[in-house]
Amino acid sequence: MAKIAELKKYLNYEFSSGCYTGDDYKTFQTKYINYLKAMCKANHWQLVNIGRNHYCFSAFIQSSQNKFVYISISDVRYFSNEWYNHILIRTAQNEVDYRGGFNNYTTLEHLELKAAQLLDDMPF
Repeated sequence: MAKIAELKKYLNYEFSSGCYTGDDYKTFQTKYINYLKAMCKANHWQLVNIGRNHYCFSAFIQSSQNKFVYISISDVRYFSNEWYNHILIRTAQNEVDYRGGFNNYTTLEHLELKAAQLLDDMPF
């Protein structure tokens, strides 16, 4: 299972930059997405429609009740540590609803709780 500690190693990390996505970012993105997939699996959710971009990415979390939230991280080259402490999350009607509900922001440590709140899928 992917661990948050593996991602914390990238706090204050200066990613490569250029016309092509650097291998350091590709490795980071894979670890991040694997962490999100593990989080989803633990909650009986699915990570769907993952948009792997140049130095940022977005995805949708789908609950077992077919509800969705959209998450997005900013460009890691220009917004240092926002991938960790300023993650965009909002409700969505489906896995292609990029406009969705009101913007909310959370940290990686609180992402699971915020997703559960927005999905109205609390375990208790």
